[in-house]
Amino acid sequence: MENRKKVAFYTLGCKLNFSETSTIARNFQDEGFDRVDFEEVADMYVINTCSVTENADKQFKQIVKKAMKLNDKAFVAAVGCYAQLKPEELAAVDGVDLVLGATEKFKITDYINDLSKNDMGEVHSCEIEEADFYVGSYSIGDRTRAFLKVQDGCDYKCTYCTIPLARGISRSDALENVLKNAYEISQQGIKEIVLTGVNIGDYGKGEFGNKKHEHTFLDLVKALDEVEGIERLRISSIEPNLLKNETIDFVSKSRTFVPHFHIPLQSGSNEILGKMKRRYQREVYVDRVENIRKVMPHACIGVDVIVGFPGETDEHFLETYNFLNELDISYLHVFTYSERDNTEAAAMENVVPMNVRYKRSKILRGLSVKKRRAFYESQIGTNRTVLFEGENKEGYIHGFTENYVKVKTPWNPELVNTLHEINLTRIDEDGSVRMEFLAINV
Repeated sequence: MENRKKVAFYTLGCKLNFSETSTIARNFQDEGFDRVDFEEVADMYVINTCSVTENADKQFKQIVKKAMKLNDKAFVAAVGCYAQLKPEELAAVDGVDLVLGATEKFKITDYINDLSKNDMGEVHSCEIEEADFYVGSYSIGDRTRAFLKVQDGCDYKCTYCTIPLARGISRSDALENVLKNAYEISQQGIKEIVLTGVNIGDYGKGEFGNKKHEHTFLDLVKALDEVEGIERLRISSIEPNLLKNETIDFVSKSRTFVPHFHIPLQSGSNEILGKMKRRYQREVYVDRVENIRKVMPHACIGVDVIVGFPGETDEHFLETYNFLNELDISYLHVFTYSERDNTEAAAMENVVPMNVRYKRSKILRGLSVKKRRAFYESQIGTNRTVLFEGENKEGYIHGFTENYVKVKTPWNPELVNTLHEINLTRIDEDGSVRMEFLAINV
């Protein structure tokens, strides 16, 4: 029996990257590789990179170092967003043999020969204009929920963002293919699917290789709601201007879509939103939140916000803080602005000092803790459905309710990947919620 090669993967960044890593890993398995954990000795290590935060660059070097420590003869490949934006930089990192950009990453097995180390990283990255075809993907087998990619790329020109440079134009998977993938996932016993993409509200654009919108995001949501065997569907991040009120109404009555929305805001100041070239003003955001609350009072609403954008004065920041403080939302994802090459914002004046950025970030993270706590408290005494995850954390199993409340109960392996009706009883010291079972195995 010939010795099968082992390959390991490391994913930086977003849910979309996780779904694509899984697809790439399945390609390797089809080529006769065995997938192993990144902590194990492998013949090849593949790192799926991210370009959104500054840390992703530093992390990349540490991950390469870790791989080389496990096996200094291993072949190391970098793929993904950062590999598209700065291929030469990644190729120069000690130990890296291959760098593949936006379109090449899905053909990675075509680029590897005998896995012998290169003196210098070999680069294959296209002009981003060529990233105009769609590769569907979903992640499975890594967790109790699957990430299903429905869209890629972005046509927006936000002044701080490199994603259009890293992923190309907005394009969508064919509706038929999304439904096929969703059905395949449901056949594997996975209970929850999270829809993911770069700008999923733009779904339908480029579905047939042109710019026409044959289907809309609402069409997608309605069609997925009909797929047999899926217990739960979750929308990941969606732009406020693309989250239409018809979609909110449909989700409130839907069979499978859960009451959880993650809506990027980025700033509570209309002046800063204008500088960012966001496609809405804060009034639109208020309207969406109020509409969600009207039809789903118990919904979980998460918010992305950036602090320290060029020109953000103390007054602007205070405007954002007060706006968020008064808004009926459930938690925040806070990003400290960091300059990215080839973006408009990187050349803007009135740069906010780093220490001020960090201070503002800390203040908003404190607000997020307060918001999440208030949201959890509002849920105590209610009956919900929980899906349990697969990890034993210090003798407890954790899970999430449909409206994204994190619950815990003593570890029981039989609960993994099962849904149960529960009553939320109290908040634990660690911030998660304790529960009682109402019925075993819904």
